[in-house]
Amino acid sequence: MKFAIALYSPAHAPSSRRALLFAQAALAGGHEIVRLFFYQDGVHSASSNVVTPQDELDVPAQWRDFVTQHQLDGVVCIAAGLRRGVLNTQEAERYSRPAANLAEPWDLSGLGQLHDAVQAADRLICFGGP
Repeated sequence: MKFAIALYSPAHAPSSRRALLFAQAALAGGHEIVRLFFYQDGVHSASSNVVTPQDELDVPAQWRDFVTQHQLDGVVCIAAGLRRGVLNTQEAERYSRPAANLAEPWDLSGLGQLHDAVQAADRLICFGGP
């Protein structure tokens, strides 16, 4: 089965960890992940500026390692990212911001990427949200 996974909740929310566990289980079960799409507050899971307390799981680092290890397509919504200060180098320069906080393996792109993923997947699984 091919999955597209959308994450709407911030890195410290339980649903972010659940999404990661689901994605890990899906790959371990022989399924495919077409795309991971981070939207709304989910964009914070891709920010390199999130600092996790020592007694908690560093879910953003786990997401980064997971995407890198499995060479997955990890997309951060550009509109949601800009609104929340999650910028890659190009956008930081465009908007004259002092620094970028979105690096590899993440891609900054639009909602069209979510639409394309839904078209290519058998199932869209969403975590978090209103």
